[in-house]
Amino acid sequence: MAFKIYTKTGDLGKTSLIGGTKVAKSHIRIESYGTVDELNSYIGLVIDNITDEPSRITLKEIQDRLFTIGSSLACDPDKEPLMKIPDLKEEDIVLLENEIDRMNEILPAMKSFILPGGHVAISTAHITRCVCRRAERLCVNMQQHDLFVEPLVIKYLNRLSDYLFVLARYIGHLLGVGEIPWKPRV
Repeated sequence: MAFKIYTKTGDLGKTSLIGGTKVAKSHIRIESYGTVDELNSYIGLVIDNITDEPSRITLKEIQDRLFTIGSSLACDPDKEPLMKIPDLKEEDIVLLENEIDRMNEILPAMKSFILPGGHVAISTAHITRCVCRRAERLCVNMQQHDLFVEPLVIKYLNRLSDYLFVLARYIGHLLGVGEIPWKPRV
């Protein structure tokens, strides 16, 4: 018999953290790892819209790290999980910084703010960046309300949004699509 995807345990609006603690599905911890899941899905969409193999490989690594972050956020910090949860590491942030530096080496200097757009891959990378910033804000909100968040998670999400911004520019460069400068009304 095949495994059933539905369990019916959440039909009343509650779900369990790793560790067994039941919380409302609207709890900020659930919102935070749900947003990380959304971010991961958008990264899949970016992968599907680009052909640059080094970037695709990096994005797949990022997807793995986002599962690690989601697992961390899904844990009840007051209970020891029965399963081993992978850890985020400082070198995961270094990878993002190295990739940002690699892409920036060939990108022209920014002379103004740029608007998202010009190609579906560029726009998708910008949407992904915005979802990443929302995930970061939710984690910071948790921290400000004394709910445990591994500090490296916030640092990683911050750096990831920087990476995604540079990636959007890099994708445009590879596609030969000019950036759209913001020209404010004055």
